[in-house]
Amino acid sequence: MPKPSTNKNRLWHWGKELILMIVLLTIISIGLDLWRSQQIPKGQEPILNVIDINGEQINLAKLSADKPIIVYFWATWCSACKITSPSVNWLAQDYPTISIAIRSKDNEILKAYMKYHDYDFKVINDLNGSISKQWGISATPTIMVVKQGKIVSITTGVTSPVGIWLRYHLA
Repeated sequence: MPKPSTNKNRLWHWGKELILMIVLLTIISIGLDLWRSQQIPKGQEPILNVIDINGEQINLAKLSADKPIIVYFWATWCSACKITSPSVNWLAQDYPTISIAIRSKDNEILKAYMKYHDYDFKVINDLNGSISKQWGISATPTIMVVKQGKIVSITTGVTSPVGIWLRYHLA
């Protein structure tokens, strides 16, 4: 007589399936990050000494000298950025964060966009895309962690607050 399927066996089966899916998605995500970030000079000291949309001087080397800083490349026209920006804004309340808005019109439009969405992170306007080109950015959103002037972590695409938080603390 066949043994009846128990809830415990079914739960164990689905638990294994779930773990397998999480592992596969993690591997795919890491692979995509590596592929998309090939052009980005990891470990290199990026130069960023500019003025943000509010007239404040931003010097990345100084800001990242004592503790890591989150650098967020995004655009107002980027649909994936609309998902990631709230996470960055939430983290920016407790962790040093600057952002580079790529080809997102002039400063006044960016200020209005930030106010409309209630975002508080610092924004540098990369109106012609020269900063993103210098950094090798090929996809938005791209989030980096810079420590002591060097890129120590890179991720592209939609990222969760936990993912950004972990990258920051592992830097």
